[in-house]
Amino acid sequence: MSQPPSQQPPQGGFGAPQEPPQGTPQPPQDQPQQPPQTPPGDQAYGYPQTPPAQQPGYGYPQAPGQAPGQAPDQAPGPFGQAPGPYGQQPGPYGRPATGGYGQPAPGPYGQPGHGYPQHQYPGAPAPGGPIGSGGSGGPFNGKTGILAAAAVAVVLLVGAGAWYVVSDSGDDPKKPVAGPSNGTDDPKAPETPSASPSVDEGDGTGGGREGNDDLNAGRKPGEAKVAWLQKNDVDLPRNGGEIRGPWFVGDTMITALYRGVSGYSVADGKKKWTVELPADVCATPNTASPDGKLVIAIENGTTDRSTCSVMQMIDLNTGKAGWKSEVKKAGAFDLISDISVAISGNTVTAGRTSYSSAYRVSDGKELFGTPTDNCRTFSFAGGPKLIAAANCRNDDVDNPQHQLQELDPATGKARWTYRPPRGWEITKVYSVSPLVVSLDNKKKKQWSIAAFTDSGKLRSQMSPAKGDTVVANCGGTFAIFGQNLEGCSGVVADADTLYMATKADSTGSARTNKVVAFDLNTGKPKWTAPAPAERTVTPVRMDGGKLVLYMEPRYDKAGAMLTLPPTGGSTSVLLQHPEGTNRIENSLFGGLSVRYEDGRSYILPKRLSGRDDGEMEQAKALVFSK
Repeated sequence: MSQPPSQQPPQGGFGAPQEPPQGTPQPPQDQPQQPPQTPPGDQAYGYPQTPPAQQPGYGYPQAPGQAPGQAPDQAPGPFGQAPGPYGQQPGPYGRPATGGYGQPAPGPYGQPGHGYPQHQYPGAPAPGGPIGSGGSGGPFNGKTGILAAAAVAVVLLVGAGAWYVVSDSGDDPKKPVAGPSNGTDDPKAPETPSASPSVDEGDGTGGGREGNDDLNAGRKPGEAKVAWLQKNDVDLPRNGGEIRGPWFVGDTMITALYRGVSGYSVADGKKKWTVELPADVCATPNTASPDGKLVIAIENGTTDRSTCSVMQMIDLNTGKAGWKSEVKKAGAFDLISDISVAISGNTVTAGRTSYSSAYRVSDGKELFGTPTDNCRTFSFAGGPKLIAAANCRNDDVDNPQHQLQELDPATGKARWTYRPPRGWEITKVYSVSPLVVSLDNKKKKQWSIAAFTDSGKLRSQMSPAKGDTVVANCGGTFAIFGQNLEGCSGVVADADTLYMATKADSTGSARTNKVVAFDLNTGKPKWTAPAPAERTVTPVRMDGGKLVLYMEPRYDKAGAMLTLPPTGGSTSVLLQHPEGTNRIENSLFGGLSVRYEDGRSYILPKRLSGRDDGEMEQAKALVFSK
């Protein structure tokens, strides 16, 4: 089993989604570590000798009795006996990949392999084609071909003593699928940010549904109430726009779209305020600061030559724009083309290739910049802790050395440092506290999910049971020259457990899946729980000690919020969405942002179309309450 973790110091832009080397003993922090080794001449399980286009395999098997990532004279590692799965990896937007996993690939010595088939990376759907799995819309499905909303799956495969997570982007997951908006196609924008007053006072919908459109008419007993429906009120460019957020501050839900940030009442959807911006919003953090301030990145102009390089603070409590500053170049090779933004405490970071900056959220004062040592921080994940990923210079660009750190948000000083074996790159942070990270080895086409202690020591690696293929949604915006550690959904963690859903099984009369709970201390599954019959679910959050799940709608059945106890078992209905709005819930495309906050469920599409026909009739948010 190959393993990224050995205890030595390691987009996007999205480095990832939809979604490994191991077995290396942990040397002391100050001692050099042997990189994972592969027996010469061995063929990977499912790895073709001459890979056809877009058909990488799953990494190299080890010699008999040797754990992947383990030198011939080393003792077997702690995770060397993981069983393996046989599921088919979903393609972009949840679409099953072409080319199945029916026949095991040959093993390293001519014998049949252990369930590892050859695999193709499917391409993205053609423009105008569906962005779904052929079934109903769900958190990772859609109805219209909006390529810029490429949702990528992360799939965790385990077998033959090794486990891997394989990218399913179709194309290079680091490459963009939509360029910057063209200023000639865009409506005029203000020179500086400005706040607008509350709108649509007449019917209380704030640009949402028509006042005489009663979506609760005919609501059945036990069904949730439609709290409000928000329709698009923004004139978008032809390539559409991405809905970023939502963020919640007090009784306000906030989203960013195109050239504006707006706050809406959580009770009725009435628009409270809008901050109009001079250029496109191009990067946002997962979280706002504890006192309700948000710092986003916008383009420094409205042409094709514009870069994502301007930081703009907005007070979400008042809807007022605060400080604004353009990220300064830190060197001749600091492109500042695509930055990723993260907030932890009163610190906001701007990461990009080989360079980074940090500012105080309250006033924009620069706090720290790119480290001066051999390792250059390129991206951050925020929240209760500030996690940084860095690339350390070495003599082999095809065999990178990455580094993972927790930083003091106020000073940038490292509280601990961890380095995976050479070749393993940090791509996503699924959870900051507890810390759960996704890594990949591009050369070997291997991926890994690892958990860490509060002191930065390797805690475990996830090892699904044989036959289980778990997925996470890290789709959205890709960056050309940067990487975003944040942005994944469908993965939830509490202090001791990681919850993920399996890939939908379509072998029966309807698609269904299950939830897998991993023990973060061992990496092994604690339990699995099936979704309701002929339905699929995805984890949303922990609430009141229980796991909240979103049950996707079907063409004939509405979605719902469910709960699972932390010990597993059967699901219980938390909010049953009404059948009367099933058509709307199914119509949301480009992937979904799903939230459950204070007894309300929020369903938002991740993208809106810019086509003139029906542009203003698109649902921008659908909210349910008891």
